[in-house]
Amino acid sequence: MPRIDASQLNLKETVVAINRVAKVVKGGKRFSFNALVVVGDGAGHVGAAMGKAKEVQAAIQKAVMQAKKTIVKIPLKGTTIPHDVTGVFGAGTVLLKPAAPGTGVIAGGSVRAVVEAAGVRDILSKSLRSPNPFNVVYATLVALGSLQTKEDAYRMRGKTLPAAPAVPA
Repeated sequence: MPRIDASQLNLKETVVAINRVAKVVKGGKRFSFNALVVVGDGAGHVGAAMGKAKEVQAAIQKAVMQAKKTIVKIPLKGTTIPHDVTGVFGAGTVLLKPAAPGTGVIAGGSVRAVVEAAGVRDILSKSLRSPNPFNVVYATLVALGSLQTKEDAYRMRGKTLPAAPAVPA
């Protein structure tokens, strides 16, 4: 899969989760932060990553830089996705279904951040199993990455797309 140049896209960042982690040392506790960030242009490109640092802002900046390197192109069908899909990452499982125009984004916080960044306006989703935002975000990316258009499916099978039926006048 070709790497997408993030500098050509108008990306928006969304911070999904921030965690504080404590390391106990001889003199007390040393705190560190990790941040989960989703970036997308709202037109079919989305990426996500985690950054770790001693300060929150540095962790967010690291996550944004890494997320820009992991951007993938999502096939859209109008304002929704082409077909039902399930994504699994770790203990997180996400079910995504296309929705009729005007439905809106029916999704929880972590899934909502990813699909809105990707530019999906109408979708139904259900987060199954783990509520961990890291697993849910990555499972959503796996699901969106496995989407394919009808043309792609025909091309993979070595077939040609049937012609549209003639409309009687």
